[in-house]
Amino acid sequence: AAVPHPMIDLSPEKLADYNYLLGQFYIVDSNTEADAVQINAEDFLKQDLKITKETDTPQILIYHTHSQEAFADSVPGDVNTGIVGVGECLTKILTEQYGYRVLHNTGQYDVETRDNAYSRALPAVEQILAENPSIQVIIDLHRDEVAEETKLVTDIQGRPTARFMFFNGLSRTRKTGDIDYLANENQEANLAFSFQMQLKACLLYTSPS
Repeated sequence: AAVPHPMIDLSPEKLADYNYLLGQFYIVDSNTEADAVQINAEDFLKQDLKITKETDTPQILIYHTHSQEAFADSVPGDVNTGIVGVGECLTKILTEQYGYRVLHNTGQYDVETRDNAYSRALPAVEQILAENPSIQVIIDLHRDEVAEETKLVTDIQGRPTARFMFFNGLSRTRKTGDIDYLANENQEANLAFSFQMQLKACLLYTSPS
């Protein structure tokens, strides 16, 4: 059975509290370091991250580093019933309901092994961006792996709905600090973009406290 969606306080006072923000919006890996400078709701909300639609070329790229990720009812060997099919569905929604131009790359970078899939995907993504400089947002769409008994379906407005999360790489560990070879010039914008989307989802689909 679906579990009720949570109640959450979205007042400016609460969003200004780093510990509250961390507890309500984020799961930080035990090896990763985050701080109140990096995770700051006020700074995130100041950024204008609207996607420009005034182009006749793609604005959004969807791809899958792990194209072979599947679900309990996926058909073996048919990627369209796995995460690639979810990407196709998302492409259709963003295109038909919201009017964006979306490029869905169905390249497979993890067929023989998942090892180094990110390295194998990188040249393809770089080529797509070089050929389509109008792309403003890149979505690497995954299916997270959980224990078989874990159920992540929740109830949203009377409908059973799958939960999702935005994954942000912070390029920083507790032991070594910033990881130079993973420096990301878009990190702050990425964090702000995912926070704004999460906040919008909360405003639309959760009960205020």
